[in-house]
Amino acid sequence: MTLYSALVLLHILAAIVGLGASFAMPVVTKFAKTASQARYALEVNAKIETLPKIGSLTLLATGLILGFLNPSLFSEVWYVTSLVIYVIAQVLVIGIIPKKQKQMSDILGSHEGDDLPESYRTIDKELDPYVYSLHGLAVLLIILMVVKPF
Repeated sequence: MTLYSALVLLHILAAIVGLGASFAMPVVTKFAKTASQARYALEVNAKIETLPKIGSLTLLATGLILGFLNPSLFSEVWYVTSLVIYVIAQVLVIGIIPKKQKQMSDILGSHEGDDLPESYRTIDKELDPYVYSLHGLAVLLIILMVVKPF
């Protein structure tokens, strides 16, 4: 196995580990029906979050290394488009989604009782378009890297 093919394999494994976990995270919080379940769901997501972070950084590193080993990739539209999509996805992953999740956690932290506060549900619903966009971007990235359409 060459260095290049080993990096491709690592890149694919990082995508599976990182993206797979990130697709599961919103499902965990959607099942919460009580405040204690929501607290637990947020704790579980905090633990799961490690996998997408590691996967994401590994994807970036291996993707760029592959580009430097094969500089012609930087002239491929699918490759450059993938990098742009990755950056857009990171805005969601690093900037928007964690802030909303922190708001949800803060609401639960100051909430007494086991009913799920309406403000928590509201923020959870506000997260949906960002999460769906993130998942759409992830699927698009996978398609671009597998099909290499242009």
